[in-house]
Amino acid sequence: MACLAEHGWAGSTVSVVAERAGVSRGAAQHHFPTREDLFTGAVEYVAEERSAALRALPVQGRAEVVAALVDLYTGPLFRAALQLWVAASNEAQLRPRVTELEARVGRETHRIAVELLGADESRPGTRETVQGLLDMARGLGLANLLTDDTARRERVVAQWAALVEEGLG
Repeated sequence: MACLAEHGWAGSTVSVVAERAGVSRGAAQHHFPTREDLFTGAVEYVAEERSAALRALPVQGRAEVVAALVDLYTGPLFRAALQLWVAASNEAQLRPRVTELEARVGRETHRIAVELLGADESRPGTRETVQGLLDMARGLGLANLLTDDTARRERVVAQWAALVEEGLG
């Protein structure tokens, strides 16, 4: 994941990853026959770890949950996932794998957010409020790619926390 985040899709070959991991290229390809297998597997694994970490968060107020969700989209995993998305937009063989993976990860993140926020999705607008939060978090992650956006992001997160609290009741 670090290779993908640092070097992008074009610079992250199986050989580069194997060297960084301290294994032979053959050993890497034994487990991951293609670069697509390697990186979709890595994103899937890290997404599962991220989901487990989110679920393990101590029960907190909604403001802390909003901040934790935004943190998902401002770290190296998001940067790596974005590299994979860009590659998938240009490579037909990768696109269906990444699309399916991201749909699954998105549904799981939404479920976890609903749970952590104590949101009642039977109430009109609740699903959209939670999805809007996740979409906003992704946008903040994009804004953070080129420059350190910490100060502005903190103000936006505080405002969104207030909106989520109001929207979810």
